[in-house]
Amino acid sequence: MQQERSPFQQLADLLAGKAPGLSALDLTLGEPKHAMPSFIQAVIDEHAADFRRYPPIRGTEDFRNAVAHWIAQRYQTGPLISAEKHILPLNGTREGLFHAAIGARDWAKNKPAKDMSNPAILLPNPFYHAYAAGAHAMGAEAVYLNGTKDSNHLPDLTALAKQTELLDRTIAFYYASPANPQGTAADLADWQQLIALARKHHFMIFADECYSEIYRERPPTGILEACKGDLSNIVTFHSLSKRSNLAGLRCGFAAGDEAFLTQWTKYRNMAAPQVPLPLLAAAAAAYRDEAHVEENRRLYNEKYDQASQILSTDFTYQRPEGGFFLWLDIRQFGSDIAVTEKLWKEVGVKVIPGSFLARKNAQGINPGEHFIRLALVAPLQETSTALTRLKDCLIENKTLESEE
Repeated sequence: MQQERSPFQQLADLLAGKAPGLSALDLTLGEPKHAMPSFIQAVIDEHAADFRRYPPIRGTEDFRNAVAHWIAQRYQTGPLISAEKHILPLNGTREGLFHAAIGARDWAKNKPAKDMSNPAILLPNPFYHAYAAGAHAMGAEAVYLNGTKDSNHLPDLTALAKQTELLDRTIAFYYASPANPQGTAADLADWQQLIALARKHHFMIFADECYSEIYRERPPTGILEACKGDLSNIVTFHSLSKRSNLAGLRCGFAAGDEAFLTQWTKYRNMAAPQVPLPLLAAAAAAYRDEAHVEENRRLYNEKYDQASQILSTDFTYQRPEGGFFLWLDIRQFGSDIAVTEKLWKEVGVKVIPGSFLARKNAQGINPGEHFIRLALVAPLQETSTALTRLKDCLIENKTLESEE
């Protein structure tokens, strides 16, 4: 199996030795730049002495209780999620999503009629690189399911349902909503269709919902709202990186199928990183506060309003339902790679080619090749300047070409 390279490594190679045309403005990394919650430092300081202690892999009761309460409030699930049975802390969801592939392999060995000779892991395409890394680490075939305009930029579950042979050897499906980078969100019917497929063909759903709290108008539906009180075959992954601007805290959680989590915990207790106790205390405090999350959403939505004003008249522009990216269609201006180089060399705006965030599927189609991804994480003025430069660079050049 070919070793995957991160999109950022590919971008560094593409732009190596090429100077920016103007002062550099970076729209590539999805690293929040809004202020972290004001109370976090005080909580860490209060528990600083606990840095000397080894934290348990299951975290603290206080953290699990805070998460269970947050889930019940956010998704109106009542007592469905138990702090004792259904929640595990993660050292950031990236490690959890990676290690989950190994958990899926171990879990699938006990399932009837599961073909383990050539296991498959399904990925949305474009995808988060940790998914592919997990498939690579355990030797599974990574199967890329293109998200296109026709399927609302999500995997086409109706078409997938016809691929019985593939589904019978599938052990896990990474499914992101809101999608990264397109920002589209699954509705209740999408989740229910996915859950039905997982239970029929005995595979795990790893629902990556890390962007669930960064949305435009209404909160996206979560998988826990669609499970009808039955958590089997479901694990949802959440993070404080985006919700609370705490990417460096390295704390999130997995919640769902008790049998899977119990077995996975045994593996995690030997190999996975724990979350330090002071950080668990800070994370619990963050999950108990919504005021900072509301302000965070306001700041992002302000930038999307600005993006709409700058780009909507000259670009095929779609305001995403969630997340903090723009998945910008640039096919009228050239290839994604050519546009990326042009923006950097002429106006100093750094973006990621969409093809770097995706792979060719079985039909040889890369769904990202006509797009670039822009991360709207910088302050409003910086974001506005970058988008204005981008527009001026591409529109002006297109106009000149048409006049020649």
